[in-house]
Amino acid sequence: MRLVEFAFNAIKNKEKDIEIRLNDLKRQQIKEGDTIIFENVDTKEIIKTEVIKLHHFKTFKELFDTFDHKRLGVKESDDESMMNNFYSLEEQELYGALGIEIKLI
Repeated sequence: MRLVEFAFNAIKNKEKDIEIRLNDLKRQQIKEGDTIIFENVDTKEIIKTEVIKLHHFKTFKELFDTFDHKRLGVKESDDESMMNNFYSLEEQELYGALGIEIKLI
């Protein structure tokens, strides 16, 4: 999975341990114990992580209300509407939200 630099570095520095994604068909294939390789879109650096737990939500709002923003790698002032920059409202309604809890390996 590709990440912008600040999100990549937050995982690399063990500040962020939940990656936020749409629970689309591709993400529905993820299982606990899987390895996810994240790539920094700017530097092409990669890190390997293990999926610890999958957290399924109907909406990104539910996900944001459940977890501390630091674990998600976002600012306290950020809310679920930021996900509209990545996923259409139709996609969000169709698939729901996924919090992928990870650890570096």
